[in-house]
Amino acid sequence: MGKRTKQHVVFWVAYILFETYLEYSWISGTYPELSTMEHIRRSLGGELVLCIAKIPLSYLIMYLITVFSRNSRLLIRLSLLGITGYAAAVVVYRLSVFYITKPFIYLSINKDNYVFGFEQNLNALLDLLFCVMLAVTAKQFRAAQRSKELSAKIEKERLRTELKFLRSQMNPHFLFNTLNNIYALARKKSDDTADVVMRLSKLLRFILYESGNGRISLAKEIKLLEDYISLEKIRYNSRLTVTLDKQITDETQLIVPLILLPFVDNAFKHGAAESRFNSYINISIQEQEGKLRFRIANSCENIETEKENTGIGLTNVKRQLELEYPDHQLQVTKGKDKFSVELTINLLSYVKV
Repeated sequence: MGKRTKQHVVFWVAYILFETYLEYSWISGTYPELSTMEHIRRSLGGELVLCIAKIPLSYLIMYLITVFSRNSRLLIRLSLLGITGYAAAVVVYRLSVFYITKPFIYLSINKDNYVFGFEQNLNALLDLLFCVMLAVTAKQFRAAQRSKELSAKIEKERLRTELKFLRSQMNPHFLFNTLNNIYALARKKSDDTADVVMRLSKLLRFILYESGNGRISLAKEIKLLEDYISLEKIRYNSRLTVTLDKQITDETQLIVPLILLPFVDNAFKHGAAESRFNSYINISIQEQEGKLRFRIANSCENIETEKENTGIGLTNVKRQLELEYPDHQLQVTKGKDKFSVELTINLLSYVKV
């Protein structure tokens, strides 16, 4: 049984039980000589008979509403069809009461001699209207829920696609910056070139096989940063001082891969690479009870001329943080000779896009 069929069955079972309760409440006071089980049996039987008229009418009206929502020009034709169906349902309702419910379920309890009396027809109209309104309301509510679920699914798929695009941008961006370093060493015929290439291959292996995962351990992310720092320091030698302070209480905490690397990469690219004199990069990583605090500061020159957007890396990671960590704070500070970033992430607030 499909999900949609189950929903229809649940609705009609709930409706029949509700109507049975109402009928039971009525005849239990009117005919106290009947036992409780007899009351319930007759109430349920009577309601099941009336569903012969109620269920087809409900689906007819729901179908007509669906057709009208697709083509409003059929209003008159659909209205006539609805009125005809409603009138037919009243006839079936009254015939069912008179020829089935009375003689076979209530026996001699109801002594109504009119099949289509005014009061009887009015009761049938109101009972059918109540049933149809409940069915239509349930259908509209479910349609609204499906529309909401579809919108959420489309939005989630859009965000997933955007995230994949951001990550696909990040890897070539990182590779491009590192290859620039190798190019500079090669031009100087540095003996460190081979070592840098080997280290780069290890980093690329990590990026290829780990960055596709949703999250990795904090220990692996920090190891990636350390390897990247070691790789970059070969190029700058003694004119660059890099410090990395770690205070981690739980290295098994999970974090989105490569979420911290762009900040370090940016510090080298826009700090050390553009400084003519001794420069520094100070990094601090603290984690306690799932709260990560990452701070990085680097020296720089002519910060006034820097563009507001410091490149693909930072723009990219800001958007990734918005998508994957709703509970985060990012503060970027630009001074005359210093550029700093402070990032706080609640690692437990990760949202899988």
